[in-house]
Amino acid sequence: MNTLAKDRFRKNMNRAGGYTVLIFVAILVVIPVIWLLISSVKQDSEYMAWPIHFLPVDWRWVNFGLVFTITPFVKVALRTAALALSTAVITAITSAMGGYAFARFQEIKGNKPLFKLIIILLLIPHVVFLIPQFIIFARLHLTNTYWPWILGALGASSYNIFLYRQFFLGFPKELEEAAEIDGCGPWRIFWQIILPNSKPVIATILIFAFNGVWSDYVNASIYLTDQKTLMGVKMATAFVDPIGHSLITVSLAATVIYILPLIVVFFFGQKLILKGLITSGLKG
Repeated sequence: MNTLAKDRFRKNMNRAGGYTVLIFVAILVVIPVIWLLISSVKQDSEYMAWPIHFLPVDWRWVNFGLVFTITPFVKVALRTAALALSTAVITAITSAMGGYAFARFQEIKGNKPLFKLIIILLLIPHVVFLIPQFIIFARLHLTNTYWPWILGALGASSYNIFLYRQFFLGFPKELEEAAEIDGCGPWRIFWQIILPNSKPVIATILIFAFNGVWSDYVNASIYLTDQKTLMGVKMATAFVDPIGHSLITVSLAATVIYILPLIVVFFFGQKLILKGLITSGLKG
């Protein structure tokens, strides 16, 4: 066997090994999803039965109907989606401003120390801020409102600022220099040149920020009452019978509906997400 044939054989084996690993990982990821879909149309007794029956004897599609009758699912979903979309748009804009400032005005005194502070904030767990933030919002009489999410978005996000900064560092300065020659100031350059050409990182941040509010359980359970709560809390507490027993398969049906928008958004935006994360690599 000559050298060329050996190299081709080695590449084919490496490729086969890579595909084998990917298929194995894909199976591990897909199996829980399939189990969720099948379990969502079972009866509770059948779901809890032993030995396990993979396919249901009686396909209870009525579980999906019960999701909308037991709780005001659509109302809560629309409320959560509106808040998630609002905060996602706000944090995408405010974080972009911060990231652009850190990327383009590095000569200003204090730029690097402030960016180091941003990096340090990334290392601090969110739970550390829960009590101080609650005390502040309680004294401002902003509990049981959606202002904690809006104000948090206005204050930008350390992680989003970091992503924007890394993306902007790789942005061609020639475009900005040409705009400056034409008389554009920093503010106009940012809005008319930088942001329109930052779609990958903007899409990434919008999707992550939307998902953060859509699946928020901790903050919603702290700040909001049951009448104003969000999807994360409602999914965990709503599906019980009159004596307080969990309706397991109805909860699973609700989970299928709950994750469907996230799957659809990620399916159509995955290329932008991957491009945004790759182009926001470690620069500078």
